[in-house]
Amino acid sequence: MQISEFGSWATPITADLITKTAVRLTDVRADGEAVVWSEARPSEGGRVQLVRRAPDGTTEDLLPDGFGARTSVHEYGGADWWVRDGVVWFANWADQRLYRLAPGGAPEPLTPEPEVPRGDRYADGDLTADGTRLVVVREHHPKDGRGAVDVRNELVVLTGGAEPEVVVTGPDFVASPRFSPDASRLAWVAWNHPDMPWDSTELRVRDLATGEETVVAGGAGESVSEPRWHADGTLYFLSDRTGWWNLYRLRPGRTVEPAVLLDAEIGVPGWALGTGRYVVLADHRVVFARWSGGFDGLALATADGTITDLATPFTAISALRPAGEDVLVLAGTPKAEPSVSTISADGTVRTVREPHDPGFDTAFVATPEAIDFPSGERTSHALFYPPANPGFTGPEGSKPPVLVFVHGGPTSHAVPVLALGIQYWTSRGFGVVDVNYAGSTGFGRAYREQLHGTWGLLDVADCIAAVRHLAAEGRVDGGKLLIRGGSAGGYTVLVALAREDTPFAAGTDLFGVADLEVLAAETHKFESRYLDRLIGPYPEKRDVYVERSPLHHVDAFSRPLLVLQGADDPVVTPRQSELIVDALRARKVPVAYLLFAEEQHGFRKAETLRRALDAELGFYGQLLGFPLPEGEDIEPVEIENL
Repeated sequence: MQISEFGSWATPITADLITKTAVRLTDVRADGEAVVWSEARPSEGGRVQLVRRAPDGTTEDLLPDGFGARTSVHEYGGADWWVRDGVVWFANWADQRLYRLAPGGAPEPLTPEPEVPRGDRYADGDLTADGTRLVVVREHHPKDGRGAVDVRNELVVLTGGAEPEVVVTGPDFVASPRFSPDASRLAWVAWNHPDMPWDSTELRVRDLATGEETVVAGGAGESVSEPRWHADGTLYFLSDRTGWWNLYRLRPGRTVEPAVLLDAEIGVPGWALGTGRYVVLADHRVVFARWSGGFDGLALATADGTITDLATPFTAISALRPAGEDVLVLAGTPKAEPSVSTISADGTVRTVREPHDPGFDTAFVATPEAIDFPSGERTSHALFYPPANPGFTGPEGSKPPVLVFVHGGPTSHAVPVLALGIQYWTSRGFGVVDVNYAGSTGFGRAYREQLHGTWGLLDVADCIAAVRHLAAEGRVDGGKLLIRGGSAGGYTVLVALAREDTPFAAGTDLFGVADLEVLAAETHKFESRYLDRLIGPYPEKRDVYVERSPLHHVDAFSRPLLVLQGADDPVVTPRQSELIVDALRARKVPVAYLLFAEEQHGFRKAETLRRALDAELGFYGQLLGFPLPEGEDIEPVEIENL
């Protein structure tokens, strides 16, 4: 074992390896005995391809060149495609129109050309049992609209070649339209500003013959999601009315009753449409995923509510879908990237699409440890990854630097699954702490709501408390604390550095928020009132927006900053990054800025992913003084004012 400075260790987990293998699975569906899944491929510019696996095990790509299954509804998309009897319906990324692809055919547009390019967006569809009607979410962007103000979200029904028929309009947002088995009723979820889908939503059901509507669940202070009809007419859904997203059902002629109750989160925040966290089997047994203690897992509930944990290796589950008497699952482990598998009710796992084999020894993989730590008078949570490399150790008496990962959202969470973007750092001698700060999901509604009115305060306090806790335990070097984050996580990075008492030596901001007023004015409809909860209503609380904006505290900024930004980002526009970079340049604070063409909110292209990772490593290497590994051909990043 070689002795070398932390950060300089040679590793097979290079940016080139990551970008060559970084195919991200986004969804999965059963179609008879076949299985279809979607892959986001950086090597194809981030295109989302659909792959069908036949019963004999052969696979084929379904979408021809020029097509990709990805929607821009809510800007974050989700529920981009669905399949039945060999036919695929999908929202095409290039024009956002809805297409039908029959076996052996070419994609045929089902929706008209919008008056504004990409102005009509579709997602989250459902077909009647006879296949004659399709209900889908449509997000309409008018030609002469005033940004987010005039965007209209509706449910429309498509029948044959007719124009889409609007069936639900009025609420600010609609999601999850689902026909009952006999197509006599339609269920959907709706909510209005200033609520986000994890704040307050309503589950509505309409009798399609009479037009009578019923609010089944939801309202102020209750988040309802994922309605599912059973063949006998029972309607299942998730609700956090007890403080945890649990499962409920409405049987025909009955009142709502709990189906699964436990102090864990079955549901997840509705950033993307079409989430799938449970499957109801024919006999009303339920296979479901549940977050607890920072890790995901699978369990089975019988019709009487008895719960049995399923002994699977999975710790992060992004989709559960029905597959006959089994369940399809898109899931991964701390040692393996997500795979496609089927799971029987007794927990037997059969792999359908193997996780990618990265081609290196698992001794290079750092596994996450859930830690709880004090933060003021509160207890907060994180996943800690220690350095892992079988060929290297640090100099005697030294401790590794630690890199704080700040997840986005901020209504989201750290995911305990093999992520080469984390292993890139740990295999080089960094410790990584992925912080589930106040406001994160997976710990109940009360923990999530701690960030109401305190964004920029408690999230920063928890990131600082996490590294101080690790340093006090002697696990990291308290003088080499680094912080990185994207989007909302980038805002936390900027706030953490824009203070004279910051403990961090440097930070990396990926498309983060520098000016909250600019965010409130420029962001898209879905998040245009998000800050009402996190900061306060604008302009009534303008003084708080100014006080919490890093841009107004650049006089306290002294630590080096790397900023990475997508040129076409509609959520956090390049203006945000340019404001903070220009302000730091003027004050002669060390800063580096990379703007990536044709990238949006989150990087998808292979060349961008490679350059961003290597630039960040080179940035820290210059600041902490460790040499970069030989043979990786890492292009240095220019740090101004260093």
